[in-house]
Amino acid sequence: MQIIQQILFILITGFAIWFFSRNVKNIRRNILLGREVELDDNKAERWKNVLLLAFGQKKMFKYPLVAVMHFVIYAGFIIINLEILEIILDGIFGTHRLFAPTLGALYSWLINAFEILAFAVLLACVIFLIRRNVIKVNRLNRKELDGWPRTDANLILVTEIALMTLFLTMNAADKALQLQRYGNYYHTSNFFVSGLITPLFEGMNTSTVVIIERICWWLHIIGVLAFLNYLPYSKHLHIILGFPNTYYASTNPMGKFRNMKEIQDEVLYAMQPQLAPAGEQPAMKFGAKDVPDLTWKNLMDAYSCTECGRCTAACPANITGKKLNPRKIMMDTRDRMEEIGGNINKNGQLIDDGKTLLHTYITEEELRACTTCQACVEECPVSISPLDIIVQLRRHVIMEESRAPQEWNQMFSNVENNFAPWKFSPDDRDKWAEEMRES
Repeated sequence: MQIIQQILFILITGFAIWFFSRNVKNIRRNILLGREVELDDNKAERWKNVLLLAFGQKKMFKYPLVAVMHFVIYAGFIIINLEILEIILDGIFGTHRLFAPTLGALYSWLINAFEILAFAVLLACVIFLIRRNVIKVNRLNRKELDGWPRTDANLILVTEIALMTLFLTMNAADKALQLQRYGNYYHTSNFFVSGLITPLFEGMNTSTVVIIERICWWLHIIGVLAFLNYLPYSKHLHIILGFPNTYYASTNPMGKFRNMKEIQDEVLYAMQPQLAPAGEQPAMKFGAKDVPDLTWKNLMDAYSCTECGRCTAACPANITGKKLNPRKIMMDTRDRMEEIGGNINKNGQLIDDGKTLLHTYITEEELRACTTCQACVEECPVSISPLDIIVQLRRHVIMEESRAPQEWNQMFSNVENNFAPWKFSPDDRDKWAEEMRES
């Protein structure tokens, strides 16, 4: 019977790892649909950002109470899952609490620390469920979250609660079996949290307690493996991608825009024709119309989005009732990227489906509302830049489709002719000072 359980465990674990690897490969492929961009400067600053923003969640602590609860869940995900290593090894080798004899008293201390953290995670998840579904915090109940996004958020919280409950119940039943001197159940010191429910198993038949403990053990590890394979389909992929995304975030001063080399070359060749390359050159593309026109970092941003809505809550255009919604920009980019990935999976290559990120998913009205104030970039906990995508799409609309509003065209004309947005000759620009001197 034991060998059958070991074989079953190895098969389930192997399949879960294989399936996760396949999804990771697809995600990597989708991200690399984007244009190449070099982001390897300022390594020291990049690692500092990873430490402070990804590990330390610095930006989250603008809202201390929520930040502490989120940090507990985040720490629980990383720390409690260290115990998964022991469970996996127990499943493979048919042992029980493999590390306990080696670690001795330290083992019980670690399990107690895990249990306290597990209870804190459970409590935080309950509070977050209440915030989403009872209190209905505004940024967590916007229209773009209707349907699957809201279900996804709730499902993750419920799954976390179930996993922590299984972990604590498994330990409680385990301790009851230790007290009954059952089989090879290694005797540990008392468990602080699960020990509170251990008395519920007193008086139960030993075989019943074994069944409860084994069911919780199996459901816990299968739940963890299922959670792992759910991540690629969920906004909670940020648990993994948040770290590289923070590392590759722009280290330029906020507000500094990246010039378009194509435009710089056009100006250079106009001023110095001798530098222009010989022969017919391929047509230049300005801005971005679809996912492959964006950079791979833009696409990693889309996969890293937590859908927390802090960007939208801080957006002055959105606050004043305009259609621009930075969170929707990121969700639309991810949805379009997934659509293109499915197209490639189905056809073996990208076949034109008549859709584009611009117009099909994101409208000109949304793009024009952006003031490029950087509020969305400043607020994002994992250093996502919706603004970079907005600017590239807007460049395409204006430079490729010539669809700028009339007032924008007037400004462009003034900049071209008068070197300023206003319709004043450069020679007249200092007349206001002359009038002051005369008075």
